[in-house]
Amino acid sequence: MPTVLLVRHGQASFGAADYDVLSDLGRRQAEIVAASLRERGYHPSLLLSGTLRRQRETAATFVPLGTAELEVEPRWDEFDPDDVLTHHSDSALRLQGEGAGGTLTNRGFQAALEPALAEWVAHAERSPTSQTWPEFSGAGSAALTDLAGRLAAGETAVVVTSGGAIAAVVGTLLGAPAEVFAALNRVLVNASVTKLAIGSSGTNVVSFNDHSHLEAIDRELVTYR
Repeated sequence: MPTVLLVRHGQASFGAADYDVLSDLGRRQAEIVAASLRERGYHPSLLLSGTLRRQRETAATFVPLGTAELEVEPRWDEFDPDDVLTHHSDSALRLQGEGAGGTLTNRGFQAALEPALAEWVAHAERSPTSQTWPEFSGAGSAALTDLAGRLAAGETAVVVTSGGAIAAVVGTLLGAPAEVFAALNRVLVNASVTKLAIGSSGTNVVSFNDHSHLEAIDRELVTYR
């Protein structure tokens, strides 16, 4: 049966002037996950990523797997956390621009983001954000449906995307309530692999957030932002 591997991008540059670029660690994570799939005999028929730089930089490491040219699909982009914080939080913390930088810590940012995400999801179509939760979650599901229709038996596609996009797709496939989204998003590891199998009964989650390829080398390679 066809399979889809959802790969989260490597670590981005948290706290830097430009978040949307892989850190040195992120580049190493990307190289490790690509090498791991190569060693396991994967030769994907399709390689896709969102439009974000961190996604495309991670996807570039998969070219040696012998896939076709990278396809950029905006529906695999991440939600905009700064937009969510602007409309659903009193916190001044931001990944980019004002509020980013010196006082920005991983723990502090997550503490501000989690309740904001909960409100974003709860407000659904009523949210004033540029992309509502239903629009965001629907985009990933639609992209997956279109991709599944392109794969023949035995073929594999690699999609390099982000934690939120993976969490939204997995939650939908599992029939989980929307409120579970934040919990799934919280635990996704950079350069992890989530495997989906496409069968006659639909698309099923085979494995979620596999990062054993990182732990096998050094547990310090396991990061969440």
